Amino acid sequence: MPYILGLTGNIASGKTTVGLMLLELGLSAYIDADNVVHELYLPGQALPHALAEAFGPGMLDSAGGVDRRALGAIVFENPERLRQLEAIVHPAVREALLAKVRALPPDATGALDAIKLVESGYAPFCHGLWIVTCPPEIQLQRLIEQRGLSAEEAHARLAAQPPIAAKLPLATAVIHNDGSLENLRQQVTDAWRAFTASLAEQQP
Repeated sequence: MPYILGLTGNIASGKTTVGLMLLELGLSAYIDADNVVHELYLPGQALPHALAEAFGPGMLDSAGGVDRRALGAIVFENPERLRQLEAIVHPAVREALLAKVRALPPDATGALDAIKLVESGYAPFCHGLWIVTCPPEIQLQRLIEQRGLSAEEAHARLAAQPPIAAKLPLATAVIHNDGSLENLRQQVTDAWRAFTASLAEQQP
């Protein structure tokens, strides 16, 4: 069974940057739930058809894949529609993520990155849980400048995020992404060393 490090934190908090740093430090595989969703939204997959039935054909792009921006405009303004989306998407994402975990070699160490990692029930399968935090104003700036969202769209996405405070007691490490890249790298390096040391202690 591979060792899995759970990596969570809300949108635009810097989880991907942390994941890339972990790969530089020796992580075997970085499994990003958002990338898995992108793959499942591509033309020819089952989810575009299911979402078009649930939310209308305007949810599809010209190639037949999911238009994430059009979908987001509906679900991030309406909690009930967001729950409907999650009920459709989460089972498929769960299967795809678990398939990627099962494909890892038995002695590998992988990171599973998901915003709703705790809420979706993945935490018990992880050998450690890192939470990446970031000030809301920086998240907002990144959503606008790096992802091209309007201020209204960015605020809606932030408002739809699960609360971080309730998950902090579960964390084996909290990474504060509110400073320089060098500061972030040092936190990740220190936490990675502690994580790998804990794994070594668990060896028979």
